[in-house]
Amino acid sequence: MAEIDRLLELMATLRDPQRGCPWDLKQTYATIVPYTLEEAYEVADAIEREDFDELREELGDLLLQVVFYAQIAREEGRFDFESVAAAINDKLVRRHPHVFSDTTFASETEQHAAWEAQKAVERAAKQDEPPEAQSVMEGVARALPALVRAEKLQKRAARVGFDWDALDPVIDKIHEEIEEVRAEVGQPDNHHRLREEVGDLLFAVANLARHLRVDPEEALRHANDKFETRFRGIESRVAAEGRRPEDCSLDELESHWDAVKKA
Repeated sequence: MAEIDRLLELMATLRDPQRGCPWDLKQTYATIVPYTLEEAYEVADAIEREDFDELREELGDLLLQVVFYAQIAREEGRFDFESVAAAINDKLVRRHPHVFSDTTFASETEQHAAWEAQKAVERAAKQDEPPEAQSVMEGVARALPALVRAEKLQKRAARVGFDWDALDPVIDKIHEEIEEVRAEVGQPDNHHRLREEVGDLLFAVANLARHLRVDPEEALRHANDKFETRFRGIESRVAAEGRRPEDCSLDELESHWDAVKKA
């Protein structure tokens, strides 16, 4: 805990009006958000690459974000780092009665149901409403990456029975959305309709990933990495010919693409 105390002291010094850092002093909750999101993704990237030295460093960067928010809140008299830690400690105990009390569950399914019920009670308390009066969609953050949020919204709906219990209608829905996109292509002044139909298609694909127990965000990250690796391969092959990609025809680039795939 000594290093945590040191980190809190360092952050307080950085925000000190007389001797602090000008950049740190002008930051607000809102201006720090992009850095928080970036650090969270860098943590995920280090884990995916199994670079644990890098993970240690990235976790420190992410912890700094928490300390930064808490310092701003302390200055405003709202809360401090200790109350943040106390809140998560209390929540962990409250949501794990099978660990921290005499409660027992007959199965993991029963335990998960109790977990969700407790979360619903907590959300309702924040809204000052009984659980039955609150939407199951409550608490799904709008700032989440769109694919992640789509999956979470679908899971929430599935909990109350709004879900297909087979794969075929999920796939049929994707074909339906593709046809709706196709119908809008070439129509005049319909960019907003195209955006809506493409969004529906992406939502349907996310639903397929959920039914297949595939994380859509992770799947797309892997697809991005694969595309980048292969395109860099194209660039290397073209450079070996003394040319650049923009100097090649599409047929030539596709030929290199096929060669990279085979390699």
